[in-house]
Amino acid sequence: MTLLPGLAGLPPLKEVIAAHGLAARKSLGQHFLLDPGITARIASAAGNLADRTVIEVGPGPGGLTRALLAAGASPLIAIERDDRCIAALQDVVAASDGRLRLVPADAIEADERALVADAEGKPPALIVANLPYNIATVLILKWLERADLFADIVVMVQKEVAQRLAAKPGADAYGRLAVMVNWRAAVTPLFDLAPGAFTPPPKVTSTVVRITPRATPLCDADPSTLEAVVKAAFGQRRKMLRSALKSLGRDPLPPLEQAAIAPTARAEELSIEEFCALARAYAAKP
Repeated sequence: MTLLPGLAGLPPLKEVIAAHGLAARKSLGQHFLLDPGITARIASAAGNLADRTVIEVGPGPGGLTRALLAAGASPLIAIERDDRCIAALQDVVAASDGRLRLVPADAIEADERALVADAEGKPPALIVANLPYNIATVLILKWLERADLFADIVVMVQKEVAQRLAAKPGADAYGRLAVMVNWRAAVTPLFDLAPGAFTPPPKVTSTVVRITPRATPLCDADPSTLEAVVKAAFGQRRKMLRSALKSLGRDPLPPLEQAAIAPTARAEELSIEEFCALARAYAAKP
């Protein structure tokens, strides 16, 4: 790991925000982390970053960006769509000794595989980010569709979202998101941050969560069929599956019987393995 003495000479984040008029924009889900102790803790939660390819989404004024560089990330690929933040990050780029690549783009549309290759990074990459709240789940699901590219995903999300990501069968938070994420990855909530840790403070508590992609999905199922079955089942989660699954356009009783699932069961009672069995039954010819 190469030390970056230039980072120590960067102005405080509050000065950067003032100089560039970085009032957080609600439309972009922005809540900035300014405490270097907190950003260092998030970087540390991702493990040893020395000479690891790291992707950050929504760096804002660059608080976590500085911490990731200080921890040795190389290359660090920061994806930012806000022109104000892109301008504010130029000093960090200059201090990074070529290790920071700033990508002006919408993270939802970004091709991470191409970005890693263009930056001459080594896969598998890590994602470490304070995610914009309004696109967090969309991004996580997108990344898990290309899970082979990532060793770990360590991100800040709303606590409610973290609970939904980590929920187990029978829990109130267990739903479509938990099934589709845990099918492809293991989820571990790490620690919470109170609203006061951010500028401006959000109205909710936030949680840093680690999502570790599986080498292969937890159980065998066609992804599109599994998604359709899970969506139908939780679309009417208070109904028994014999009713909720009718929206798929087939009599649900034969697939339920083939998957050895009681027609009177409800979606929140099924394990991921049972959802996979049900998806396989639906994928089979009637």
